Amino acid sequence: MGVQRGGNYLHGTDPEEQARLSSLNDLLNRAALRELGLRGGEKIVDFGAGLGQLTRDMARAAGAPVVGIERSPQQIAEARRQAKDAGEESLLLLRQGDVQEGVARSEEGTYDLAHARFVLEHVPDPLVVVRSMMRAVRPGGRVVLQDDDHDILRLWPEPLGVRALWAAYMRAFDRVGNDPYVGRRLVELLHAAGARPTRSNFLFFGACAGEKAFAQLVDNMASLVLGAREAIVGDGLLPTSVFDSSLAELRHFRDRPDGAFWYAVSWAEGTKP
Repeated sequence: MGVQRGGNYLHGTDPEEQARLSSLNDLLNRAALRELGLRGGEKIVDFGAGLGQLTRDMARAAGAPVVGIERSPQQIAEARRQAKDAGEESLLLLRQGDVQEGVARSEEGTYDLAHARFVLEHVPDPLVVVRSMMRAVRPGGRVVLQDDDHDILRLWPEPLGVRALWAAYMRAFDRVGNDPYVGRRLVELLHAAGARPTRSNFLFFGACAGEKAFAQLVDNMASLVLGAREAIVGDGLLPTSVFDSSLAELRHFRDRPDGAFWYAVSWAEGTKP
């Protein structure tokens, strides 16, 4: 959900960012597993596995290890540490690699499911990745995409300046050649890659004041924006003073007794003919 510049994740891979990603997984993974509907025994490859929490969740549901492709050695090291602490090292088969290249040629056409979440928004050509996923699965295999359409976010009552702040955050994606709206394109991408689209949905990713998740969601949004500060301010998308005051308003929003955070993750899946 962050911004990349020159192929690098602006939010980094430091412990604070890894903690944010772990919190994000806690909020989203149950809904993701429900939508995946794994029956057991599936051979799965996870494109852009990150810290591997959802990868391990899928492995547990499938009853078999899951291959995870991840380019960052820091993320791989932390994913393995977390798996070891959980006694689940055997569930993760992590490989350092590029999601645009996918699995080894010898493994193409052997997977039942290829999955990617929050990957396509960060690559210059999402179709290259989806085609790579299609090569990985067998005929009749599933390709599942989850990603963001940042434009659907709504906070209410709307904090002063936050709409402009979020617009600048989205514009930062454009400036580095990425797509903040890729979520609305998932079905189109599946079709263009040769899949037969079978289902689309929204995974609700919101909460209201009074729910534990509300503060987590607002904090996550604040972390995202703060991590992109250099791109937003440095590229002249917002003056420093406006950025800082809008971010302060966002942080105050988490304490509102009447606040609502409305967002959803776009979901689409298809099968290989």
